[in-house]
Amino acid sequence: WLAGLPSGNITTWIIAWKVQPTRLNKSTMLENVDWAVVIPLANEEESFDSFARELTGILNTTRSGQVYLVVDKASKDSTLDLCKKLSYKDSRFTTVWEPRNTNVVDAYLRGYDEAFKNGHQFIVEMDGGFSHDPKALPLLLEPLVEGYECVFGSRFIDGGSMEESGRYRLFLSKGGTLVANALLGTRMKDMTSGFQGFHRSIVQQFLDYKFISKGHFYQTELRFLLRKKRYVEVPIHYRATSGTVSGYSVFNSLYCLLYYCLNRNTGI
Repeated sequence: WLAGLPSGNITTWIIAWKVQPTRLNKSTMLENVDWAVVIPLANEEESFDSFARELTGILNTTRSGQVYLVVDKASKDSTLDLCKKLSYKDSRFTTVWEPRNTNVVDAYLRGYDEAFKNGHQFIVEMDGGFSHDPKALPLLLEPLVEGYECVFGSRFIDGGSMEESGRYRLFLSKGGTLVANALLGTRMKDMTSGFQGFHRSIVQQFLDYKFISKGHFYQTELRFLLRKKRYVEVPIHYRATSGTVSGYSVFNSLYCLLYYCLNRNTGI
């Protein structure tokens, strides 16, 4: 029967027979996987409900996952109350109150610490307010399930993009990546993005590390420190919904860059 078919049809039939189970596995590979996402939030009341619906959709689709919503005193609107109400209604959402109000790096690490203590195997960080698309979460989680230690979201590889970003912000992101790779010896396409995920063994290592960054350079610092781990970059879409980068943040980034340029052997 096969011999009577044109060779092209045989090839097509064989490929379809082989590929279909793989697609099914991809769509179900996150079921029962113990993963969490850490999301610092501040002054996000306008987009909170729609953002929460998107996250809920991902949790329902994957039939797994826990969301840690980290709020500190930088938030002046009703974001904290909205987070608490959501956590009360849906146990898959955990509100983490961080009253120290120091900087965004502490907010990220506070969320990581909470997720790590609760034993999750894979932990992802992302921004709120749709700067990062919740629908991309499976894209970051799949490489971790497949055995990578780190997965880094990249706006500057095929399939990635930056939207609604001014020239200044685009310059800082692309220029920061070029400078970091040149001075620090890294080889990543995007050194300044914040959508990334890790195996819990990696989270344990950087929770024990004292970061010197107090702002945006934290993302670059973390990627530099983990440059020798098993990692992969995946395309993401970024929307610059937040305000412009402050002068202090730029100064702190330059200080950190100089520090690690002089200490290029540093790593975790």
